[in-house]
Amino acid sequence: MITLYGISNCDSVKKAKKWLGDHAIVYAFHDFRVDGLNEEQIEQWLQQVPSDKLLNKRSTTWKQLPDTLKNDLAADNAAQSLLIKTMEAHPTLIKRPILVVADDNIQVGFSATNYEQLI
Repeated sequence: MITLYGISNCDSVKKAKKWLGDHAIVYAFHDFRVDGLNEEQIEQWLQQVPSDKLLNKRSTTWKQLPDTLKNDLAADNAAQSLLIKTMEAHPTLIKRPILVVADDNIQVGFSATNYEQLI
């Protein structure tokens, strides 16, 4: 099973959807805003991907966070529980799209080359 996670209006997600469609790859789309995310899902991703790769520090949501929270999240020794809870509360802090193949292979961001290797 292949699942694409993101938000519908994100340009990178649109590119990923187009690429998957052009290659006739069947997938399920999970919209962060509509369907939400749970702690277990985010924790599973963080076991496979470093937090700095998953945390979207260029997002508007990141810019609107209090400086103290941003400093806590950006620290090298950031508490994973704080990171997970913050991402669950603000899913747009997660880089998009996230392509998950068979629950254990994930790709953060869109790259046609990486998608070809993963699928």
